[in-house]
Amino acid sequence: MYKYLFGCFLIVGLASCKQKNTEPEKEVVLWTPYNDSSEVAASQENESARMRYKFIQSKVLDKNEVFLPLYDEVSKFSEELYEKMKPMVLEQDIPTLQQHIKNGDFTYEDLVLFYLHRIYKYELPNTTTLNTVIALNPLVLEEARKLDTNSDGHHLIYGMPILLKDNVGTSEMHTTAGAVALKDNQTDDAFIVKRLKAKGALILGKTNLSEWANFICDVCPNGQSAVGGQTLNAYGRRVFDTGGSSAGSGTSTAANYAVGAVGTETSGSILSPSGQNSVVGLKPTIGLLSRTGIVPISSTLDTPGPMTKNVTDNAILLDAMLGKDPKDAKSVESEPGILSAWMNPEPLKEVRLGVMKNLMERDSIYALAVEKLKEAGAQLIEFEPENVPLDHFTTLLNLDMKKDLKAYLDAEVKNKDVVRLEKVEDVVKFNSQDSLVRIPYGQARFDGILADSTTQDEFEKIKTDLMAAGRSFFKIMEEKNLDAVLSINNYHAGYAAVAEYPALTIPMGYKPTGEPENLTFIGKPFTEAQLLRIGKAYEDLTHARKIPEAFKD
Repeated sequence: MYKYLFGCFLIVGLASCKQKNTEPEKEVVLWTPYNDSSEVAASQENESARMRYKFIQSKVLDKNEVFLPLYDEVSKFSEELYEKMKPMVLEQDIPTLQQHIKNGDFTYEDLVLFYLHRIYKYELPNTTTLNTVIALNPLVLEEARKLDTNSDGHHLIYGMPILLKDNVGTSEMHTTAGAVALKDNQTDDAFIVKRLKAKGALILGKTNLSEWANFICDVCPNGQSAVGGQTLNAYGRRVFDTGGSSAGSGTSTAANYAVGAVGTETSGSILSPSGQNSVVGLKPTIGLLSRTGIVPISSTLDTPGPMTKNVTDNAILLDAMLGKDPKDAKSVESEPGILSAWMNPEPLKEVRLGVMKNLMERDSIYALAVEKLKEAGAQLIEFEPENVPLDHFTTLLNLDMKKDLKAYLDAEVKNKDVVRLEKVEDVVKFNSQDSLVRIPYGQARFDGILADSTTQDEFEKIKTDLMAAGRSFFKIMEEKNLDAVLSINNYHAGYAAVAEYPALTIPMGYKPTGEPENLTFIGKPFTEAQLLRIGKAYEDLTHARKIPEAFKD
C-alpha cells in the first residue's frame, strides 16, 4: 500500500490517491519505518568515530504525522509546474525569486508548494531521506495565499519560505531541541521569528539538529537527535559528516528545500554544517541577533544566524532578523548596511586579509582560494597563528547551561503540565528512564554539568580569561589593520566564539572525494556588513558552490 500511494503522489500529482466514495476510505500511509540495521552495521567501518552510528531512523518520529496534514494540497501541485519552476527556483537568490513573482511567473503559494514538493519527494523515501525536515508548519500555505494578495513594497524576505533549527521557538510547531524530554514543548515565537513574520517571511518548518545543540554526549555523531534521527549529508549520504549542531539547517539548504534556514552557534555550530554542506553561514557578533525563545547552551556565547545558498540571501535573512530585544541583555541596536551589502561587493584591491601559513601548507583548496584572491588584488598578510589555549572552555558552557536552561524552561515552556522539567537534573533523570531511546549515545555532557563545582567568582574569571585568549589569537587583525582573517570551515570557531567575533563562511571548493569545504572570513565585532561585502566579492570571483548531484531533480 505504501509503495502504491507514494508512487501515485509522485507520478500522477493531480490525481487523488484516496479510494472513491463508493468504498470506505482507507488511511493514507505516506511513509513506513524500515530496518536500518544494515546501514548501522556498515557505518562501523567508517574511519571517523563520529560517523559510526547506533541508529539512523528515529525511534520517536512518525513522518506520517509530519507530512499528512499538507498532503492533499501538495499532491495537487503538478509535475508540469514543478518542472517549469525548477530553473527559475533551484539555486536562485531571493531578488531573482521576487522578480519572477513580480513578473507573474509563479506566486508565493507556488513557491511554497515547490519546496514542499521537493521535501516530500526526497524525505519520504527511506533511500533518499536526509532526515533533515522534522516538522512542517500546517498553516504555511494559508499564510502564503494571504501574502499573494498584497505583494508590493515589502522587505525582500516577504513570502520567502524559511526553515528553523528545532531549538528556535515558533508557535505553530513544537520546539524540541531534538530531545524526547522536549518532544511536546509548546512555546511562543522566538524574538527573531517575530521579526521574520513581521516582514512577511514564511516559516516552512523545523530542521533536525545535533540534540541539545551538541551538548549532551561526547564524540557522538553530528546531526543526530533522538527525535529526528541521524541527519545525512546531501553530497554523500552516510559518506560525509553533516557537521553540527545546525546539521538540518545545512543539509536542507544544500538540498534546496527552502530559500534558507536559521541555525544557531555556540562554537562552530553554524560554521561547521555550512562548510560540510557547501552553504553560506554567518555566525554574528554576540548580541546582533536576539537569543530570546531559543533553547540555550550559553548566554555568554550563543547566537542564531542565517544559512543560505549565497551571500545575497544571507544578508537579506540576517537583516530580517535584526532588532534590539529588551529581554536579551546582550542585544544591541541593528548594524547599518547589512541589507544592501549584497549590492555593494567590496573591491578586493582594498581588502586586507590575514592568511594562516599552516593552512596554506596543509590544504590545497585553501591555498588555491588564497591565490585567486591575490590575483584579484587583495592584500594578503601571511602569519603563523600562535597556539593559544582555551582553558576551562567546557566549564563556561557547564555553568551557563545550568543557569540558562532553567531560565528557558521557566520563561518559554507554555505547557508545563506536559513538559515537567525545571532544571538540568530533571532532564538527566528523565533520560535515564529509557536510555536506549532517549540517550543512545549517553549524556556525558549533562552529567558533567551536574558534576561541575566551579564557583561564581571562578566562573567570571574564566569568562574574562577566555575572551582575552580569543582576542589574543586574532591580535594580528589589530597589528596589521586587517579586515578579516581567513580560516576553513569551523577550524577556529572556538577562538571566534570566546572573542565574540563574527565569522562568515562561503563555499570554497570540493575535495577529490566530493566533500565540500568552505573559506571562512573572521572579522572584528559588528563588522557583519563589511564581511558580507567582502564575501560577496569572493563569491562573485569563484562561484564555487555546486548543487548536490543527487538533488538536481
